[in-house]
Amino acid sequence: MKPFTFDQIPTMMKKLHDRLDHLERLIIKISFKEENKNELLNIDEASKLLNLSVPTIYSKVSKREIPVNKQGKRLYFYRHELMKWIKAGRVKTHLEIRNDIEKKVIKP
Repeated sequence: MKPFTFDQIPTMMKKLHDRLDHLERLIIKISFKEENKNELLNIDEASKLLNLSVPTIYSKVSKREIPVNKQGKRLYFYRHELMKWIKAGRVKTHLEIRNDIEKKVIKP
């Protein structure tokens, strides 16, 4: 980094402040994601998140189709586990399937 003159101090302070502001926003964003990752939902909250009725969720729980935590008679769901469960049901496109096949065939 080059030395700067006295006249450049305000500009340098502004840049420094902007960078610190950016870092602070990133830290808050990351910590918010971590908090949400461990967020515990009850069945009504899980129902709203998944846009499924409560009886449908009870059915999926009894068939062991959905990740759940049970304490006594109460059911609890971790938000990140439900999101992972939703993503696991993603159907690949024809292009993705073709690319997967090409990777396997080309792989030495």
